[in-house]
Amino acid sequence: MTDVQEIDGAVKEGRRERKRRQTRERIEAAALALFLEHGFDGATIEDITEAADVSKRSFFDYFPSKEEVVFAWQDSFADELADAVAAQPKDASIVAVIEGALTSALLAAMADPQSLAIGALIHDTPVLSARHQLKYAKLETKLTDALYARSGGGEGELLRLRLLSAIVVSTVRIGGERWNERPQDLSLQEFAQDLFRELWATLADLGSLVEQRSSRR
Repeated sequence: MTDVQEIDGAVKEGRRERKRRQTRERIEAAALALFLEHGFDGATIEDITEAADVSKRSFFDYFPSKEEVVFAWQDSFADELADAVAAQPKDASIVAVIEGALTSALLAAMADPQSLAIGALIHDTPVLSARHQLKYAKLETKLTDALYARSGGGEGELLRLRLLSAIVVSTVRIGGERWNERPQDLSLQEFAQDLFRELWATLADLGSLVEQRSSRR
């Protein structure tokens, strides 16, 4: 009897979690649709709760503010990147893992018209663009954790991966700025390949300079 009660409790808890996830997703979808239609400032929390068919209290149970809806959506890219890292072939080099995972995650994001529109919304809304840089700090952490999970290394490896992740994410940030600032003749995939080529070449050049300095000592 006890086992039946425990199983039944687990099922009910699963249902509750599913209902909460569905409610959160409904609020997020309604909010993002309204932001894209009316602008971030043009959509109120009351508009969002009416569209999502939830109370204002329910909205604040999931999101402290309108801004957090956008950044919750934005954080999903970091999770997708981590999943893409884990999905790379087990025998792939760390360079191949980074290139493959980031290219895959970026292509998936850019293939979604809503993703592009929300990116433009963030760029054009001062209160959102001011917080945009936090995205890259979270990306660094996610990328480091995902790479470390693959490596099975020790403390020294973690430091190396943190440094590498910081460099890679900074490259992604600069590449995104370059992509947005002027029209590109290349596809996103070709653009990403060129960007990574520049990154690895720069790191190789720096490594050569370090070796030259060491040899002169």
